[in-house]
Amino acid sequence: MGKRLENKIAIVIGAGQTPGDTIGNGRAISVLFAKEGAKVVLVDKSLEAAQETEKEIKREGGDSHSVKADITNIDDCEAVTDKCMALYGRIDILVYNVGTGDGRSSVEMPVERWDLVFDVNLKGLFYMYRFVLPIMEKQESGALLNISSIAAIAPTPMLAYRSSKAGMNALTQSIAVHYAKKGIRANAIMPGLLDTPMAIEGLSTALGIQKDKLRDARNKQVPLKGGMGTAWDVAYATLFLVSDEAKFISGAILPVDGAQSSKVGG
Repeated sequence: MGKRLENKIAIVIGAGQTPGDTIGNGRAISVLFAKEGAKVVLVDKSLEAAQETEKEIKREGGDSHSVKADITNIDDCEAVTDKCMALYGRIDILVYNVGTGDGRSSVEMPVERWDLVFDVNLKGLFYMYRFVLPIMEKQESGALLNISSIAAIAPTPMLAYRSSKAGMNALTQSIAVHYAKKGIRANAIMPGLLDTPMAIEGLSTALGIQKDKLRDARNKQVPLKGGMGTAWDVAYATLFLVSDEAKFISGAILPVDGAQSSKVGG
């Protein structure tokens, strides 16, 4: 059996990661794609973080290229698309794996924070679609995959984050329907509690909690034996949904959460 993404060209937005003990979603997705034969354009606001991912891919003989970009800037999004076309001549896969949040639930939260969350989580995705979809239309093929969150459907105090991720789900399904006749598929994954650097290091610092205690508390919230998932759980789900194995799956919003979003009550 050949590699699952042989000769595919993929753009991964958010391919770097914050420093930490474990691996983040974007890096895991990028490394796995390369192992499965894809050529990967690694996009991140930190060029150094993207280049660390590139080093991992190159160590295993993969093909990738790092690009620094601010996806809230429409010109940067166009430049990413142009760079991919210049390097490889087509775009088969786009993974949107960036996000930011705000813990507040009141409408009295600063307007600039609301705007930032929506700019990163939703507007940047719209910008990337503006440039990538016309290329996929000409190819009459393409796979779009968005990393959403179970916060989109489960109660959480994060007003802006939850709203933006619900918007991402709606955008995913709208794109899936509108571009289906062109052979373009669009799906989203909703991760639950994961042991990733952004989640553990970020929350540990923000809340002033030791990492071991934070991990224990998060593990106890997950129904499935073993507790939290890892970035590899998200990466393998992503790999399936962008591969030809999922050629009849479009408009799906898949929880990857150990049944957490299925819980009712405590």
